[in-house]
Amino acid sequence: MPPLAELHPQVVHFVVAFGLLGIALRVVSVVWAPAVIRQGATALMVAAAIASVPAVQSGHDAHGPAERIPGARAVVQRHESLGERARTWLIAAAVLDVLMLVVASRAEKWRRPAFFASAALAVHAGWLVYEAGEHGGELVYEYAGGVGTQRNDSVEVRRLLVAGLYHQARTARAAGRHDEAARLTDELVRQQPGDATVALLAVESRLVDRRDATGALADLAALPPVTDSTPPNVGARRAVLAAKAHATLGHADSARALLDAAKGRWPTSRALPAAYDSLAAWGAATPAPVVPATTPSGARP
Repeated sequence: MPPLAELHPQVVHFVVAFGLLGIALRVVSVVWAPAVIRQGATALMVAAAIASVPAVQSGHDAHGPAERIPGARAVVQRHESLGERARTWLIAAAVLDVLMLVVASRAEKWRRPAFFASAALAVHAGWLVYEAGEHGGELVYEYAGGVGTQRNDSVEVRRLLVAGLYHQARTARAAGRHDEAARLTDELVRQQPGDATVALLAVESRLVDRRDATGALADLAALPPVTDSTPPNVGARRAVLAAKAHATLGHADSARALLDAAKGRWPTSRALPAAYDSLAAWGAATPAPVVPATTPSGARP
């Protein structure tokens, strides 16, 4: 069988959708059992059982890079184990469901017990499907399992690193670890030179983490001028950062003038109303010692 690693997310979603819907219909059929409900439940559960085979195989093909992530091995193995058990029980539930339809059509007295047996087996299979999916989500969202690593593509791996640097810098800043946030932002600039968004993150870091409002204004002035082709979110963000720097330096009138001009140019921006509300807080901020930059903060897009 050819490697199926890249198809794992797609195939798994078929198992979850078909399996859980089929199981729900099977449970409903215990108390309300028109033919269309019974047959629909069987069709969906058979489809889920069939899809579970390539889902498990694609998971085996995909587990290598994720398992090598420090700290993720146990989660990967648990996810695999639950996936294999879910496949086994889905197949068993589908087989019993088909047999149940045959029994129910030929022996009236066995119909209700057959429905209960099929529903009980289906519920257990559904619980395993849910648990396997929950651990798969944990692997993807808490350990970045498979994100940017399956094809060993340098561009995708760099995107993963960039995302990690961005989120970790924001987490450090929120926790008051401004020196760490500045260091991580410097590395982000090194990884993404020429990126306009990263350039603004560098300006923000100089302003917030290093408390260097004058340097932040200089970095903003060094960026290419705003034109009609500048994306509105970038233009509004530049205006907000410039206003914050001026307010921090005590130039409240200049800060408000910048925001007024930006509002006239980008009236639908969501960042500008919040900036107006923050002007007083920015002006009242207590200056802190400037933290020297280890690299130039202002990336040039």
